[in-house]
Amino acid sequence: MFFRQIVEPKLSQYSYIIGCQQTKEAVVIDPMRDIDRYIKIAADESLKIVAATETHIHADYISGLKEFADRLNIQILVSDEGTEDWKYEWVLNGNYNSKLLKNRDTFNIGNIKFEITHTPGHTPEHICFIVYDLLGGQGFPMGIISGDFVFVGDVGRPDLLESAAGIENAMIPSAKELYDSLQKFKSFKSYLQLWPGHGAGSACGKALGAVPSSTVGYEIQFNPSIKEATNKDRFVDYILSGQPEPPMYFARMKSENRTGPKYLGNLPIPLRLKSSSIDEVVKNDDAIIIDTRNWEKYKSGHLQGSIFAPLDESFNTTVGSFITPDMSIYLLLEEDRVQEAVSALIRIGLDNIKGYLTDKDLNEFKSIGGKLLQSEDITTTQLKEILVDENIFLFDVRRASELEEVGFINGAYNIAHTQLYNHLNEIPKGKKILVYCHSGDRSRYASSFLQTKGYQVSNVVGGIFNWLRNGEKVEKKSASQYKYELK
Repeated sequence: MFFRQIVEPKLSQYSYIIGCQQTKEAVVIDPMRDIDRYIKIAADESLKIVAATETHIHADYISGLKEFADRLNIQILVSDEGTEDWKYEWVLNGNYNSKLLKNRDTFNIGNIKFEITHTPGHTPEHICFIVYDLLGGQGFPMGIISGDFVFVGDVGRPDLLESAAGIENAMIPSAKELYDSLQKFKSFKSYLQLWPGHGAGSACGKALGAVPSSTVGYEIQFNPSIKEATNKDRFVDYILSGQPEPPMYFARMKSENRTGPKYLGNLPIPLRLKSSSIDEVVKNDDAIIIDTRNWEKYKSGHLQGSIFAPLDESFNTTVGSFITPDMSIYLLLEEDRVQEAVSALIRIGLDNIKGYLTDKDLNEFKSIGGKLLQSEDITTTQLKEILVDENIFLFDVRRASELEEVGFINGAYNIAHTQLYNHLNEIPKGKKILVYCHSGDRSRYASSFLQTKGYQVSNVVGGIFNWLRNGEKVEKKSASQYKYELK
């Protein structure tokens, strides 16, 4: 058996290529949209990809299944479990070489057998793949592709249908289904290797581990969420508490992956902007500029309409929370990172990438009279001094659960930065917005976005971490109590 786990750090996502080295055939599981990398890996191993499948309809990235179907016409295998609302519409309504999978179905790729087990909870249609190497394992399973059902150290969150896709009253029934699925998981052979769909940093759970694989037995013994799955009501309360607010783009991913993403083909190739044409971009109301430079450079001089989004593990969450597909996207970055940024954007369906510029181009623009904006930092000491001002609006952009765990500065209004786009009307115009988070990163992202919308903003350096380090007091209330009092 050939086995390869492919990691995408910006989304903490794992795809898999599993193949039979005797028949030279392979399947890709949970592929992302830019499928050329999977094709290359298979070709380098003298394997031919003959099928593609996935564990569920994803919410955090555009699936590569339809891309495989449209480009290579290989067999597409998808779940036919769950409710009618969460079927693969593009498969059912299209003329594809496809197979619908039910619980306990099997399929083979050469001498590798895959057995389907339905594991609802994270999503209604979620399935896992139990993997058998028929030549090397004497008919016994060797591992399980667990998708977003069980991670290393956590389980898939059951709230996304409600918190991201907007389906009312879905999270508690989903949590109960997840509990039942975990009882099934406990019956699996403890020696099975566990290959999850995500690692640490993903928003598909609340405490994922960084180790890329585990075993069923280890997770049953040590996974906190599975250890809580001994009483259904208690488990429901546990698993729904403390889940991070999902990024704004998750709802769009769910819809597009169900109805069918548009064909990508080749990656977009943005053109480098001339310094003389930058002013036209700035004046375009539909344009958004993603400034990937460090904060000091951004703060000291950036283009109007720029959001601060470093090209690191936070990139997709940041841009996916502030940018919609209809916007004309421009990049400010080092030239050798253009393809990296483009790949990251198309993976969450942001394809309208028009152009890019470098720091050198920005300096030339400035030298010919181009206007740059500045951003303001304030310290927590300065914050304390001006909090009494009635024209100040103190804005906390952390997760709601952090209000209870760490506390918040008295008088602060809370919206997680990942949901700010949808709640912009709650931020008052005409006041000075002071933005803080835990240590200062998320507040920078949110401050830059608010500045593009015309707000007067200051970023609080070091956030509540510095506030507490200076010996200042915080309030502590449950997130639900805090939200109720604000209303």
